[in-house]
Amino acid sequence: MKKHPAILRLIPALAVLLLNSALDVRLTHAEPYTEKVGTNIVMLGTGNPNPDPDRSGPATAIISNGSAYLIDFGPGVVRRAAAAARDKGITALAPANIKVVFSTHLHSDHTAGYPDLILTPWVMGRRWPLEVYGTKGLQAMTDHILAAYQEDIRIRTQGLEHLSPDNVHVNVHEISTPGQVYKDANVTVTSFPTKHGDWDQTYGYRFDTADRSIVITGDTSPTQATVDACHGCDVLIHEALTLKFLNNSRRPNPQGFDLSTYSGKYHTTTTQLAEIANQAKPKLLLLYHNPITLQPTKRPFASTPDDLLQEIQAAGYTGPLSVARDLDVY
Repeated sequence: MKKHPAILRLIPALAVLLLNSALDVRLTHAEPYTEKVGTNIVMLGTGNPNPDPDRSGPATAIISNGSAYLIDFGPGVVRRAAAAARDKGITALAPANIKVVFSTHLHSDHTAGYPDLILTPWVMGRRWPLEVYGTKGLQAMTDHILAAYQEDIRIRTQGLEHLSPDNVHVNVHEISTPGQVYKDANVTVTSFPTKHGDWDQTYGYRFDTADRSIVITGDTSPTQATVDACHGCDVLIHEALTLKFLNNSRRPNPQGFDLSTYSGKYHTTTTQLAEIANQAKPKLLLLYHNPITLQPTKRPFASTPDDLLQEIQAAGYTGPLSVARDLDVY
């Protein structure tokens, strides 16, 4: 029997429709940004320690009523912020406009952009000191960065640029106990304890604005504190390791340590996250900082965004979820 060309063109679309129906995929996609009163999430960096050119280091921005609040400052944070300002019209993320920042913990992949965040916006005209909140050790890190760049600062303040030495200053607020750590006219920020291996202190944060509640954990193994912090929040931003990543014996492991043991102490798997999300019941589960690739033909042993989604759904989570990419807006 001769097949009609129109029917042939429909077959791929029907196959996609049937596959999505079988998986019961409930995906939420990022939306174009329109600057308005209200709250948006901008994913500046969704990567992990692997220097993936497609994903900068972990950094997230919450924009509320035209003000930006950053969580973590992985490699590339200032360039991604500049891209969001230039390409998406998010003027709050023009680097010189960034003022308030929160750190979940001091691992290098979450902090390697810190010197850039201190210095570049200052060079580009920041008119105030940076306000940074985080764990113990943040003050020492800040002091050492400023000391390392003391000659640069001297030349820029005493040379022809005449930059203000006050505006390169950083006001560090080390958090001693969980609870409310910041509040202004736009947002209330509450810290909660997370568990990340051998670190003595790591924090997640809940942001409450007039129209949204947003919880971001940073790196953590499963904790009841995450469930309690969300408790039906609008968005839960969380990492997840795929079982495909952990169980693939052919995957390169240049570090040489046992990844399953490391994961159990430092991170959350897809199956564990499904359990957390089923208890926390966020209106959107947003996945970031995962060991995935966006170019699987170039990294055949790596997990993909589809692997993340399918594993979480196979573990019993049926709520809306999305795998974030750099510069996505939610």
